Amino acid sequence: MVADSSSPDRVRSGIVSMLVSVLFFAVMNALAKLLAADYPLVEVAFFRSAFALIPAAAMLALGGGPKALRTEHLFGHFWRAIIGLTSMILLFLSYHLMPLADAVALSFSAPLFLTILSVPLLGERVGPYRWGAVAVGFVGVLIIVQPGGAMFNTGALVGVGAAVSYAFAMIAIRQLGRTEATVTTVFYFTVFSTLLSALALPFAWVTPSLHGFGLMALMGLVGGGAQYFLTRAYVLAPAVVVSPFNYSGILWATLFGWLLWDDRPGVPVLVGAAIVIASGLMILYRETRRRAEAVQPIVQPVAQAGLTRPDARTG
Repeated sequence: MVADSSSPDRVRSGIVSMLVSVLFFAVMNALAKLLAADYPLVEVAFFRSAFALIPAAAMLALGGGPKALRTEHLFGHFWRAIIGLTSMILLFLSYHLMPLADAVALSFSAPLFLTILSVPLLGERVGPYRWGAVAVGFVGVLIIVQPGGAMFNTGALVGVGAAVSYAFAMIAIRQLGRTEATVTTVFYFTVFSTLLSALALPFAWVTPSLHGFGLMALMGLVGGGAQYFLTRAYVLAPAVVVSPFNYSGILWATLFGWLLWDDRPGVPVLVGAAIVIASGLMILYRETRRRAEAVQPIVQPVAQAGLTRPDARTG
């Protein structure tokens, strides 16, 4: 008998997995910022992907083995890797150019761009509540970047670009998710991003010191582990439960920024981040409601016939 995905134990495990994932991603981001000061970004991205192959292979073994590699959308995985690698490099560059907490706060704007892009690229309908949340969220982004102020610089533009490219990557993942298993998408992304970043190494290579190589290895392993726990979180618990915990990353980014670089986010960044996070939660809530309402007409006739399980839910 399969345990109910909404049972308290599974939900708690899902929340813990999300919190571990957020911590691992925060460590990876801090390591990327440290390494970007001494090594080319494509080299940092290469080692992040190459060492992430170890956790990705473990995920593959647990998720069905070689049969999980079967796909009819190899080009789709390749395209997703191009977009994802672009997002990774822009994100690492934003960490290099900005205080870590500021860059992470800007990255939280990705759901806003995802909502906008889902209309033309996925054919989704966005209601007035979600459009309102997007508008409010962009007010938060403007507060963070402060157009016309000292904050509005190359780093802020790169940070916004990273959020936009990440939204495109999420679009690609949604499209692949219609037919592909999560472990398949993760593994092919890791392989292709490793190969693509390796192509640039002859043009941008600095031989790492033993210390630098160790940090790069740790970054890749932690990043791959973060992906594993993120995937596990969504398997164990509903997205609406675990997704909000992703925003705890701003706390780790602030802590690491303070400890390692003596960076303290200003009031505009904190206020803007709070607005962006609130708008992201609103978008998540409305999307969850929309999906529940789409399923409801199918579930209700069954319920009226007295054929539902005792724990069935219609949303």
